[in-house]
Amino acid sequence: MAFESIKDIPAVGFGLWKIGPEICEDTVYEAIKCGYRHLDAACDYGNEVEVGRGIQRALADGICTREELWVTSKLWNTYHRAEHVTPALDRTLNDLQLEYLDLYLIHFPIALEFVPFETRYPPEWFFDPDTSDPCMKPSRVPLSDTWHSMEKLKAEGKAKHIGVCNYSSGLLHDLMNYCTTPPELLQIESHPYLTQEKLVRLAKQYGLEVTAFSPLGSLSYVELDMASQDESILEQAVVQEIASRLECSAAQVVLAWGVQRGTSVVVKSMNPERMEQNLAAAEIELSENDIQAISALNQNRRYNDPGVFCEGAFNTFHPIYD
Repeated sequence: MAFESIKDIPAVGFGLWKIGPEICEDTVYEAIKCGYRHLDAACDYGNEVEVGRGIQRALADGICTREELWVTSKLWNTYHRAEHVTPALDRTLNDLQLEYLDLYLIHFPIALEFVPFETRYPPEWFFDPDTSDPCMKPSRVPLSDTWHSMEKLKAEGKAKHIGVCNYSSGLLHDLMNYCTTPPELLQIESHPYLTQEKLVRLAKQYGLEVTAFSPLGSLSYVELDMASQDESILEQAVVQEIASRLECSAAQVVLAWGVQRGTSVVVKSMNPERMEQNLAAAEIELSENDIQAISALNQNRRYNDPGVFCEGAFNTFHPIYD
């Protein structure tokens, strides 16, 4: 079926962060074959060419049509100036071999100095990684300028829907005051250790859908030394008890919690069996008591925090959350 509105975004999407280019094409193809119809990509992930090849293989094999596939991508920090927004999307569309995106998001409320495509793509965080003391180089670009350029992309049909990632309540209030075309979706880190209930409620109040990235919490960050093995939500007694009672996996319980609280989730797995299990989580019914018990695990534990990782990895202190 074709997607008619932002509310049609599939509840469980396949996240493409940290999938190496050497396996990405096959992984995307297998995900679509498994039944995923929501792919969450980004320029910064460095694999959109391979994502595009996987998509085109799936379409050529008749697994689904383009209209049945929801493809999201994101505007990187170095392309926030008005004159760079359209070329950035055009590059993404070319790499993905698509004529339009279903959803285009501002990746971070962080404007960095422009890096030309021919210099480095994706540009990542450093302005010049080859200097003796590389760092991020902020650019004086108001978020309102970037948003108005995003609005033009929607008007032109290059992006069916537009939205933002990693915005706080304050930035969301501000955006709603200056936008001509309002954002349609907010993507944020959210899991039982970081429920973000006020922000989710505010987004919904403004009419935005919400997508949760890293819905399983620490699992995406252990290999980056941004989380420890003993932080796994999946090992929590309440999650284990619900999984045992419902005869499903702990991951399915946590994903079902995300879906039933009104967010879509994007999750990644290389294992075909776990791919299927994650996708099936949308069909699991948790009781209200189950949802409340899982929500009670909240620790306000944020893993993807520029105020931490930018200083450690990119020699620049740049917090966006208080």
